[in-house]
Amino acid sequence: MKSIAVLVPCYNEAPTIKGVIDSFRAVLPHAEIYVYDNYSDDNTADIAREAGVHVRKVRARGKGNVVRRMFSDIDADLYIMVDGDATYTAEDAPLLIKELQKRQADMVIAKRRAESDGSYPSGHALGNRLFNCLLKILFNSYLEDIFSGYRVFTKRFVKTFPVMSNGFDIEAELTIHALTLSIPCSEVSSKYLERPPNSFSKLCTFKDGFRILWSIVLLLKETRPLFFFGIIALILFCLSCGLAAPVIYTFLQTGLVPRIPTVILSVGVMLVAMLSFVCGLILDSISQGRMEIKKLHYLSFDGK
Repeated sequence: MKSIAVLVPCYNEAPTIKGVIDSFRAVLPHAEIYVYDNYSDDNTADIAREAGVHVRKVRARGKGNVVRRMFSDIDADLYIMVDGDATYTAEDAPLLIKELQKRQADMVIAKRRAESDGSYPSGHALGNRLFNCLLKILFNSYLEDIFSGYRVFTKRFVKTFPVMSNGFDIEAELTIHALTLSIPCSEVSSKYLERPPNSFSKLCTFKDGFRILWSIVLLLKETRPLFFFGIIALILFCLSCGLAAPVIYTFLQTGLVPRIPTVILSVGVMLVAMLSFVCGLILDSISQGRMEIKKLHYLSFDGK
C-alpha cells in the first residue's frame, strides 16, 4: 500500500482545524496527517496537537514558505495538500487519488464547485475567472481552477518542484510549473463549502490579486522571455514609428526636419526596442537550457 501524507497549511484556523483533521482521518485512516502552523495568533497548533497529528511550525509568514517547508520535510508516495479552513471535503480525497492513478498524472486539482452563494465571494470568483483566462492566453492552460488549495501530488512532482513563491501565489506557481514542463495534470470537480462561523479568509482580494498578477508576470519573464521582451519590443517599436511618422511626412513634403528632439526620441525608443528584442532572444536560449535541466531532473526521479 502506498503511503499517503495529508499536508495542512494553517494560519489562525482554530475554529476549523479539528474538523479537517477528523474528516480526513475518517476517510483516509492509514494516512499521516501533518499540520504546518504558520505561527498563528490563536491556538491552532495546540488543537491540532491534541488531535494527535504531527504539528510543525513555520516562522516565515506566507503560504508559499509553508509549502516549501512541507515539500522538503515530508517523504511519502502520495501527497494531499488541503487548506485548514474546512471549505474542502475530505470525502472527495479518494476521487482525487483515483484520478491521479487512472490518468497516471502527477498533480490532480480539486476544481471547486460552490455549494452555496456564500462559499465563493463574488470578488474571488471574478478574479479566479480572469486569472484562468490569463493563463490560457499566456501558458496555453487547459485547467479551470488554478487557485484551488486542494490538490494531490506524486512524490516525483513534490521532490522536483522548486518552490519560489512566498505567499498565496504558490498555487499559480504550481500550475505554471506543471504547464511549462508538460507535466500530466488533471482536475476533478469537488464541493466547495462556505466557511464555518468565526472563520475568516486570509486572502485580500485586491492586495493579493495584484501580488498574484505580479508573480505571473515574473514567471512569464522567467519561462517565456522571448514572448515577454518581444511584447515590450513591439510596443516600443509602434511608439517609435508613431513619433517618426509626422516627422517623415513633413520631410517628404518640405525636405526639412524641423523637430529634431522628436527625431532623437524616436531613434532612442527604436534602439531600446531592438535591445529588448535581442535580450529576449538571449534569455530565451538560457531559459530553454534551464527548462531542459528541470525536465531531466523530473524524468530521472523515480517516484516508486
